[in-house]
Amino acid sequence: QVQLVESGGGLVQPGGSLRLSCTVSGLPLDLWAIGWFRQAPGKEREKLLCIKNDDAPTYQANSTKGRFTISRDNAKSTVYLQMNNVKPDDTAEYYCAADCQAGRAPFYWGQGTQVTVSS
Repeated sequence: QVQLVESGGGLVQPGGSLRLSCTVSGLPLDLWAIGWFRQAPGKEREKLLCIKNDDAPTYQANSTKGRFTISRDNAKSTVYLQMNNVKPDDTAEYYCAADCQAGRAPFYWGQGTQVTVSS
């Protein structure tokens, strides 16, 4: 059984920081590329960042550059999304997913965690 569970979402003020976690079970984290995605109401799903088993990022959206970073801890079966200097436009449901590959959607998705950026 493959499961991805996101946590760490919540309400944060503009300019603040938040760290999201994705715990993965049912597949070896060191062999899969994991990605972070988000979707806001009325908008298309956006791929943010992906990381492969050598910890190198395989994709980074322009909206995240200089503000978001992705990392992984294989021993803890966890992938992180560090969000700094958040903006109201970052408000969305955030998902982690596997396998993160160019040209197709991942096979497995978590349930999502809501991030709301507001004063």
